[in-house]
Amino acid sequence: MDSDGLSVSARIPARDLDIHLEVAPGEVLAVLGPNGAGKSSLLQVIAGLITPDKGHVRLGSRTLTDTTKGIALPPHRRGVSLLAQDPLLFPHLTVRDNVAFGPRSRGTTHRAARTIADNWLKAVDATEFADRPPATLSGGQAQRVALARALAVDPDLLLLDEPMSALDVDVAPAMRTLLRAVLRDEPTRCAVLVTHDIIDAITLADRLVIVEAGRIVEEGPVAEVMSHPRNPFAARIAGLNLLRGTASKQLTEGPTLGTVQVDDFAVDGCVIGELRPESPAAAVFSPAAVSVFRTTPGGSPRNVFTVDITEITDRGGIVRVRGDAPQAPGLCADLTPAAVAQLQLTLGAQVYFAVKATEVRVYAC
Repeated sequence: MDSDGLSVSARIPARDLDIHLEVAPGEVLAVLGPNGAGKSSLLQVIAGLITPDKGHVRLGSRTLTDTTKGIALPPHRRGVSLLAQDPLLFPHLTVRDNVAFGPRSRGTTHRAARTIADNWLKAVDATEFADRPPATLSGGQAQRVALARALAVDPDLLLLDEPMSALDVDVAPAMRTLLRAVLRDEPTRCAVLVTHDIIDAITLADRLVIVEAGRIVEEGPVAEVMSHPRNPFAARIAGLNLLRGTASKQLTEGPTLGTVQVDDFAVDGCVIGELRPESPAAAVFSPAAVSVFRTTPGGSPRNVFTVDITEITDRGGIVRVRGDAPQAPGLCADLTPAAVAQLQLTLGAQVYFAVKATEVRVYAC
């Protein structure tokens, strides 16, 4: 593959899909979004399993799909490998023969294909399983073999469709480490990772896109999107409270402070970048920065929300309190169990969420 990477444009009105994206050579792109957002359809278009009504798929100098020219290469001619949550190993073949199947189907000799298989089984630490049938493998072992099989054909592009979702929590970290090593091993190979797990995105991907209703609604480097989300779904997976409104002012005294007007409520915070009055803007803050009161708080300058508690959940020693404010439904605060008990918080109770302006980040969106 040359230096052009992956270019995809796909429009499928029947699936309400209209997506355009680029992936640079060697880049790992994570695609996140709610169920039914169009993530699977996007992968199917890239893999050649479906043809869009209008669009193209280009990988390096090769055109895989072009609806204007009538080009639609079949999946096996695309130089693309897919690793899904189900390993889908051939049950009648040994592990070695599963991995050798791809090279053999491309005309590689039996001896050479077995050598390729053994090399990849060694790379994924699965040599000891080479002569075993797939039925004897655990989920993590089978997924390592599936990865070896996907890479044995030396693909230009690797598609990863929820590859860790079926693995036990104690197996997934090792698989992520292995995937990261493999993805960084070939500097020109692109990868597209579809996942619901933000841990997959932040440990494996360079960049991410958020897809909703068949459209890309946010994209950028992983660290940027996770720290400064502009979309409610992105904020939710980043574990942040997000309020969207209009920038009303920017102050210059002390730390640079600005105000985002959300309906009739003003949220003050520290400005990131340039904030233009009357332009769309967002305010974000961590649930850990929120203090909860039973009566209206006073003291230092704060953003105070009147909230009706809708949910109280345990998050491994921290209690997540979720509530609806008139201008901000779904706000969250993280408290200790002792604080929840002391405040006597219950579902339906009205409380006050307060967050200092210095804990809020405001920026254009």
